[in-house]
Amino acid sequence: MEEKIIYARPNPTSATRPVVFDPEICTGCNKCVNVCQTDVFIPNPEKGNPPIILHPDECWYCGPCVDACTKDGAITLNYPLMWRVPWKRKGSDKHYWYGMKNPPPPNTKPMP
Repeated sequence: MEEKIIYARPNPTSATRPVVFDPEICTGCNKCVNVCQTDVFIPNPEKGNPPIILHPDECWYCGPCVDACTKDGAITLNYPLMWRVPWKRKGSDKHYWYGMKNPPPPNTKPMP
């Protein structure tokens, strides 16, 4: 029987990548591939590498891929900027948003 070769060409990602894999942590178990509701991923043909994001614009940011992963930090959702929850602390000109790197410590002062 003749072996067929299939080529998969991922769609180009938009300005924001919906899913980010950390190749140092991801073991290529493909659990995220199996639980994705919109079939955004396909398994990587090279064993041990993160899955290929085939259809990045189809991502719903629903999160089962992150929940199914057994390695903490191997996969994260990169929410669009307009979806991040912004806030500003009273008495400060600094703005913060949900998901930012190095967020400020929580405000423990009681409300007046």
